[in-house]
Amino acid sequence: MTTSLAAVLVAGIFCQWLAWRFRLPAIVLLAAGGLLLGPISGWLQPQQEFGEGLRAVTSLFVAIILFEGGLNLQFHELRETAKVTRRLTSIGVVLAWGIGTLAAHYIGGLQWGIAALLGAILVVTGPTVIMPLLKHAKLNRRTASYLKWEGIINDPIGVLLAVLVYQYLLYSGEGPAFGHILASLGLAAGVSLVLGGGVAWTLGALFRRGWIPEYLKAPSIIASVLAVYAISDLVQHESGLLATTLMGIVMGNMRLRSLDEMRRFKEYITLVLVSFLFVVLTASLTLEDLRTIHLPLVVMVAAFLLVVRPLAVFLATIGTGCDWRDRLLVGWIAPRGVVAAASAGAFAPALIDAGFEDARYLVPAVFMIIFTTVIAHGFSLGPLTKFLKLRSPGKGKVLIVGASPWSVELALVMKKMKQDVIIADSEWGRLQNARQQGVDTWFGEVLSDMADEALALDNVYTVLAATGNNHYNSMVCNHYAPHLGRHRVFQPYDSGDERQARTVAETRRGVTAFSERVSYAELWTRLIRGWHFRKTTITDTFTEKQFLQNLAEGSIRMAVKRDDGKLQWLTQDERKFQEGDTIISFVPPEVTKGSEPEQEPTPRQEAINRQNGEAAPNKPLP
Repeated sequence: MTTSLAAVLVAGIFCQWLAWRFRLPAIVLLAAGGLLLGPISGWLQPQQEFGEGLRAVTSLFVAIILFEGGLNLQFHELRETAKVTRRLTSIGVVLAWGIGTLAAHYIGGLQWGIAALLGAILVVTGPTVIMPLLKHAKLNRRTASYLKWEGIINDPIGVLLAVLVYQYLLYSGEGPAFGHILASLGLAAGVSLVLGGGVAWTLGALFRRGWIPEYLKAPSIIASVLAVYAISDLVQHESGLLATTLMGIVMGNMRLRSLDEMRRFKEYITLVLVSFLFVVLTASLTLEDLRTIHLPLVVMVAAFLLVVRPLAVFLATIGTGCDWRDRLLVGWIAPRGVVAAASAGAFAPALIDAGFEDARYLVPAVFMIIFTTVIAHGFSLGPLTKFLKLRSPGKGKVLIVGASPWSVELALVMKKMKQDVIIADSEWGRLQNARQQGVDTWFGEVLSDMADEALALDNVYTVLAATGNNHYNSMVCNHYAPHLGRHRVFQPYDSGDERQARTVAETRRGVTAFSERVSYAELWTRLIRGWHFRKTTITDTFTEKQFLQNLAEGSIRMAVKRDDGKLQWLTQDERKFQEGDTIISFVPPEVTKGSEPEQEPTPRQEAINRQNGEAAPNKPLP
């Protein structure tokens, strides 16, 4: 058992790494790994290896995953998202459930109750699958926002719907009276609301009062989730999933100060649990399960892809003014993920025990949908995006935080190189110079919730925090590092002595940018003294050696745009330049007799300084 458990965890994380390395849908590799370990090789048999405890562990893990999904449902998103998104997450859910139920019953041959449950499970479009796909597809902001927010919002909504149908099926056999069924459902909902919502509110109050230390907050949440699931299930059978989902929704909307850190920790835990669950659930498929796949189920899967989803999207978006190309792409793209698989794996055994024979088709049907949608949608999204001309005009954005004259000049050079760049600043006046020269800008605090929700900041792949406050630059880098990677967040050199207490530790700041250790203040001073940006392309006739020989003494190499079309900030550990690379350098003005002339700010430069609300230094720092 120990060997099998270790093998599952190692295989799951390895599949996640392979998916990242080769830009493939992780869910496909996880499922393939489970099939290889389970029904194909027969090496792993979870039911025999883990025994009856597998169902309990699966339910607990699903409870944690659903809680984490509930954390992502923000009430303001339902008010602030576009009209199309609101339709997709309201009318679209009802239509997808209704049409899916009809398809499962009349085409798949499933009895009404199981058909309704399958339709509810497949309402979820899997944000854990959609988000990686969107990163590689380079969709425009509008179309990507439809898929992004639908996946996030529909995740807990679909689970809630599936849990309610599941509850109804279980309690419908306890008595012939419809009133008794409603009472059972009401008790389940009441227990879930009191326990899930009550525990979430209590935890939030304890966090705010400081009664739980920081290092115990995340463990306290996990323990509370498991306790809520167990107690709720004890009071009212199978109400634990609903309770933990509601707990996540309530806590996610309490705006706790340390919620981002806890959410990040939960994401790490969820990644491990998703990897474990998907391998185990796929390995749990037996040859008997595979034999249950018959022609009606195959036709039903095709109907979900080609009829149910497109028809639901088309009907839901009538009268919204949505472009036909957007409706076509959104109607096709709907990959299902681990929540659907985990829900089916958690619901099916209890329903089979309750006498619903068709529940044995749930797991194979859901896995057929997952495999088909992830493969079909994952490999067709890019070509379809290109065919419908819905690609983003840029190849990924560079975000520069801080709208100083120096950063504006840098952005202008990048724009001439057809690099998508955006400057963000919390002072409206400082952005005026950039706006007047045609540089994309974002007005606001990049550390705010609004920045996380702003479509203008989507598709950012690297960040340069270039303000006059090194501590703030470090905060920005730490904010974006978990999403972009530590190797893609940069800030200028901190000119303070590293041994002084006022200097941010190297481990708590972004990567030091540029080929020379030069501070933000020094960069701005040199701009005033006449330094300027120059872009140079390495060719077969102008090699790297010639470029370095012709570069003026003291010049700073800022960035390079390589063959993949993306700009990379250079560091002191820069790699060799290759043919086709375009290098941005910050070079001094022409000098006489080897000395750099002193140059006072011109009236135009002084106007720019006043316009941006900052006083530029007249002399370089020592």
